Amino acid sequence: FSGSWGVRGGAGARYVSVEALKPQDSFIPRHNSSNEQEVKEMLSLTGYESVEALIDATVPTSIRREPLAMGKYTEPLSESDHLKNFKAMASKNKLYKTYLGMGYYGTHTPSVIVRNLLENPGWYTQYTPYQAEISQGRLESLLNFQTMITDLTAMPLSNSSLLDE
Repeated sequence: FSGSWGVRGGAGARYVSVEALKPQDSFIPRHNSSNEQEVKEMLSLTGYESVEALIDATVPTSIRREPLAMGKYTEPLSESDHLKNFKAMASKNKLYKTYLGMGYYGTHTPSVIVRNLLENPGWYTQYTPYQAEISQGRLESLLNFQTMITDLTAMPLSNSSLLDE
């Protein structure tokens, strides 16, 4: 903000330039890495006159598509404007009660599984559940479960997840 702050008059009143108040979070330079100079350098190294010529030489016409006409959604926005629009769009979502992950009922878990997989403190450490060690322990228990299922069923593979933990 050099030159945007200053003192006017002798009373010590501060002023802020209008430029300093504009959004400083332009999405394009932050997320698209090539600028004009870099594009020129790339084209000179590859020997093409333009990006279009480079695309013509490298991308087969059979897999090209015309740009999608998306109306107002193709206009460039600052990141803060995009987030504002995105939140407005997301606020239109309707929330419903989900019954996924409510657990299993009427099943029996053998004590050997409970003792050796679920209650075994070797799968995690004294750290909080947010630490990597417990995640590693969970992954290891999933691998052990999958191995046990492939051994019991003589199938070449099995699947497991922590969806219903």
